[in-house]
Amino acid sequence: MANLPVKVHLTSHPYCLRIRGHAVYEDEDQRTWLHLVVDTVGVLQILLHQEYIPSEDIEVTNSPLTSIIMPWMWRLNPVGQYVDPMCRFWRIVHHVKENGVEEMILELRANT
Repeated sequence: MANLPVKVHLTSHPYCLRIRGHAVYEDEDQRTWLHLVVDTVGVLQILLHQEYIPSEDIEVTNSPLTSIIMPWMWRLNPVGQYVDPMCRFWRIVHHVKENGVEEMILELRANT
């Protein structure tokens, strides 16, 4: 019989995510996260997928996309939202771990 995927909703989130390179963030535990920008009917969402990437494989970038849309850093605040350096608030839509791999979706809050 095949093993069913194990999906767990997480309530413990990385405290800080900092840009490391093109499409790569790193958390306080040096875990790397790939990101994908998703715009769903005018709502900006970021899909973060935790994946190990050796530091020598991370390509440093100064992309204008990163500086305009993507913050160089997110910090988790006491009420469970992320705040970027432009004082924008990002809601955690979901944070799950499935078969050992974490995935998190952040959504830019309107009127922030």
